[in-house]
Amino acid sequence: MTTVPLTTGNGRVKEARKLSRRSARSERRLFLADGPKAVESAIVVPGCVVEVFATPAATERHAALSAAATAAEAAWTLVDERALASLSDAVNPAGVVAVCRFLDRPLEHLLDPAPRLVALCADVRDPGNAGTVIRTADAAGAGAVVLAGSSVDAYNPKTVRASVGSLFQVPVAVAADPADAVRRAQSAGLQVLAADGAGEVDLFEADDLLAAPTAWLFGNEAWGLPEELAALADHRVRIPILGRAESLNLSTAAALCLYASARAHRV
Repeated sequence: MTTVPLTTGNGRVKEARKLSRRSARSERRLFLADGPKAVESAIVVPGCVVEVFATPAATERHAALSAAATAAEAAWTLVDERALASLSDAVNPAGVVAVCRFLDRPLEHLLDPAPRLVALCADVRDPGNAGTVIRTADAAGAGAVVLAGSSVDAYNPKTVRASVGSLFQVPVAVAADPADAVRRAQSAGLQVLAADGAGEVDLFEADDLLAAPTAWLFGNEAWGLPEELAALADHRVRIPILGRAESLNLSTAAALCLYASARAHRV
């Protein structure tokens, strides 16, 4: 551990700060995990954490985390408040930021063998939604999350923060073509259920259907699933709207669908 806190002008701090850009993350396959919960989750993954930057005050507060980083052979580096703030996009930084290696795995690896429950996101653009879907999938016991098409970067700081550590706990794949991801899931023995407000199947009446191994297909926040992609699904499932709301947002819909499957799998 360095004993003199580094400043914003330090070369290592500058290099880490570049990871706020997607292009730099993709080139170096590194990203920033902000906050003690994220860092704690990252340290558990062997070889994930490269270096932790922390203020002296945060180091005192999180002595156990510092010890865990050292045990995991990750450098724990003291930085001053300004340097730490330059690495965080939080309004009130928690004082701890880790440089981590990418975690995503090839889709074919995640589907061999196929898990019983998968969340497949097509063109999901909002980082908060993506992170919440990852967190919900983890909570529901899903075996994988797939971010397909022009979906937001899994390592966007807001996505990482919204996942509340689940990015480090549930396997994630990145797929260029949503249609190909759907076909691969089906080839692996999963039924694909498209979450569609106009679907022919009512979620409340689909227990028998939900009991089978399933990949849920979720579309973009604004326009949903393109017709040609939804047509590839085995079934389209609607969440009944019982009140006067026009619709549900993506992360809420995903939570209802994933937990419906999780419940059916336990019966």
